[in-house]
Amino acid sequence: MTKNPSPPRRLAGSPRRPLARSPRRRRSGITLIEMLVVITIIALFSAVAYQRLSPAVDKGRITAARTQIEAFAGALQAYHIDKGRFPSSEEGLQAIRPYLAKDIPNDPWGHPYVYKFPGEHGPEPDVTCNGADGKSGGEGVDADIVSWK
Repeated sequence: MTKNPSPPRRLAGSPRRPLARSPRRRRSGITLIEMLVVITIIALFSAVAYQRLSPAVDKGRITAARTQIEAFAGALQAYHIDKGRFPSSEEGLQAIRPYLAKDIPNDPWGHPYVYKFPGEHGPEPDVTCNGADGKSGGEGVDADIVSWK
């Protein structure tokens, strides 16, 4: 009696038979190239959207500055009625803090408003927002926003 030779030993975890690539079987997943293409497309759309929305953001900041200056004008009038005078340039806008619902904010670009009394444009104080660049003068979004216009 002869013994049948034993089948070759398998290593633990190895498949019973080698996997053949089947034309029907396709690996699922996304390749690195596909991911880079998608990220590039998203970046391009974001850049276009930013360029289209940027002018709207600037217009919104200009409107916010005008609205804040109008709120200061109302608070300055209330101060004038109560005290019989406007705050001096040294007292500044901090003097009208009790007449506002919130603290004195910086302008929408993060710069402080400029307060001057006596004003150069009439009997009332001048309140100025120096625009995006924070400097007097300028054009477009850098233009000054003033209380007397």
